[in-house]
Parts: sequence; C-alpha cells; structure tokens
Amino acid sequence: MGFRKWYERELLQSHAHLVLVLLCTVGLLGSAEAYSLRLAVSSQLLILACAIASALIGFWALRRYLYLLNHAEFVADQAVCRACDTYAKWEILNPNDAGQPAPDRLRVRCKRCGHVWFIEL
Repeated sequence: MGFRKWYERELLQSHAHLVLVLLCTVGLLGSAEAYSLRLAVSSQLLILACAIASALIGFWALRRYLYLLNHAEFVADQAVCRACDTYAKWEILNPNDAGQPAPDRLRVRCKRCGHVWFIEL
C-alpha cells in the first residue's frame, strides 16, 4: 500500500473515532435528560450505567482519535525529501542493504532525486 493511501486511511480512521466521541456526547446528554428522581431505582441505575458507558467509550475514542491523528501527522512530516522537497514520492528500500535498522524505522529513497533517509514510525 502506498503512503498516500495509508495516510488517508489513518485520517479516516481517526475521524471515525471523532464521530464516536460526538455520538457518546449525545448519549451522555440524553442520559442526563432522561434521568429523574421520580423514576424507579432500577431505571435510575440503568440510565446511570448508560451515562457511565457513554463517558468511558467517549474518553477512549477521544484518546484514540488524538493518537491516530498525531501519529499520521508525525509520519507525514517525515515524508518530504529534504533534497528536492518532493512529498510522498519514495520507495521503501530493503532494510538488509544498510544493516538491520530498528523495526519501527523505514529506509526510503526519493523517486525523483534518489536521496535516502529514514522514516520513524
């Protein structure tokens, strides 16, 4: 898969988590509106459980959204060739050509000018 497709997929996945945060906010607000002291205790506990579940899922989704977005931007900042300023026009080189780099690094070469550099993942 090419870098641009990966980047697009990362952004779509992160924004899907943002939509989940918004839906959890609606669920939390709906739980607050539905809660009443006049309801039976079992109904109050059910609404409270729904509110807690919405809050926890929303918190997780927000953290995941921020992580995915920051990770995609971190990698995208490194996708520019420093020699010719070409964005995302590179090929991944065999890691055995330059020893064994860390598994979280990619050795890439610019398709335009041939400059070689590493991208941290």
